[in-house]
This record gives sequence, structure tokens and C-alpha cells, in this order.
Amino acid sequence: MTTAPYLIVIGGSAGGLQPVLHLLPALNASINAAIIIVLHRPSHYESLLTDLLSTRSVLPVKEAPEKEPLLPGVVYIAPADYHLLIERDHTLSLDASEKVNFSRPSIDVTFSSAALAYRNNMAAILLSGANNDGVEGLTDVHEAGGTTAVQDPATAEVDYMPRHAIEQAPVDIVLQPSEMAAFINEMGGI
Repeated sequence: MTTAPYLIVIGGSAGGLQPVLHLLPALNASINAAIIIVLHRPSHYESLLTDLLSTRSVLPVKEAPEKEPLLPGVVYIAPADYHLLIERDHTLSLDASEKVNFSRPSIDVTFSSAALAYRNNMAAILLSGANNDGVEGLTDVHEAGGTTAVQDPATAEVDYMPRHAIEQAPVDIVLQPSEMAAFINEMGGI
């Protein structure tokens, strides 16, 4: 079984679910990338999120399991109350260590570990949110040669996270929610 040659990681907090629900139906079913979604949420909603996203996605959606290889054309959801890391062998790893930016799962943790594993074969997208999570990770992705993108703050329900990222991190592209699926399809080899 060959692991995904490309990786797209999407992170968001307050207001981040709506852009995800908008982009999932427009993804190409033959995309050559794995997609990871990290959303801040209370732990008691863990199965509801996967079920909700599955109803909107053309790709299979699953909660990220420990030690599973990242496969192309699969959407992985970071489990509630765990950090999701990507190992250098392109497998998933779960971690229950301290919160980062008051969050577990932390977008920074996933972005940064993905940057080490996928280098220039990845993209990271930061969505709506109300804290600093994701800014440091975007910097790591950029320094590793990956592509960084943020939601246009004018379209975000809570603009703090994408606005702060534009001010503090190297951002390659600012995306409207309507542009995100095409960006992901292109980055995923379509």
C-alpha cells in the first residue's frame, strides 16, 4: 500500500466548519493527496463531526487512527482531545500531551509535524478562528518548502486567526471559501 505523495492540512477554530462544509463536495474523487482536517471542538462531539463531514464529502472521511498510513483520496479528522502528528514515514500518530495555544488538537502541532514529513509536497490552509493556533505551523510549512494559505479574513466568521497569520507568518495565498476546493485539487495533483 503506497502512502499519499501529497498532503493537504486544513486547520480552523470558531467559524472554521462552514468553509470545510463548502469545499468537501467540490473535491476531485481521484485526488492524489491525503487531506487532514484539524478543528477545535469539545470532545463530546467527536463522532458527530465525522458523520457530518461524511454526508458532504465525495471522499471517504474517517477519524485519524493511530499508526495508519496516510492514503490518497482520504479525509482524516483529528480526534477530539488528541494532537495529531504526521510521522516521517507518512503514518499518523496521536498524542495526549499538554494543550498548545489552549487547544488539543493543536493546528500548530499538526502543521509542524506535517512539514517535517512532507516538506514541499504539502499545503496548509488556516481558516476562521479566535486564537493564535496555526501561525507557527504555517511558518514551519513555509520554511520546509510547502505552500501556505489562509482564508480571506473578510469572509471569516471570526477573523482573528487568518488576519494574525497574514500579519505574522509567510502566507503564499489568501483564499475565498469558493476557491479552496480548486486550490486543494491543484495541490493534490489534479
